[in-house]
Amino acid sequence: MTQRLTPSSALPLDTILIGDCIAEMARLPDNSVDLVFADPPYNLQLNGELHRPDNSRVDGVDAEWDKLGDFAAHDRFTKAWLTEARRVLKDDGTLWVIGSYHNIFRLGAMLQDMGFWILNDVVWRKSNPCRISG
Repeated sequence: MTQRLTPSSALPLDTILIGDCIAEMARLPDNSVDLVFADPPYNLQLNGELHRPDNSRVDGVDAEWDKLGDFAAHDRFTKAWLTEARRVLKDDGTLWVIGSYHNIFRLGAMLQDMGFWILNDVVWRKSNPCRISG
């Protein structure tokens, strides 16, 4: 069982927590966080390699942290970390999530199903987007 910090314990201000997101958030008290910034796996389980327009290979497509198996496993992981994010966020807290077309639509549906209010989508139009090689 994870030991949870209490609100009275010295919760450091302006701190970036690095580690397994579910385990790190599980240590935090309810309603204690102003912002959760997440960059979850994009579920890039592709047959083949992913390349940029200059033909350089995109790292991470075959990395262990992105190997969740299938959509059901990816959805279970996503729901688990979103549940913890919801628990630790203050009532007026904010959730920022980085995504790609591989995961953001499934994520958006889950956010709405869990009662999150989606205020805005921020789109970063990359000048060097990835493409799938044939």
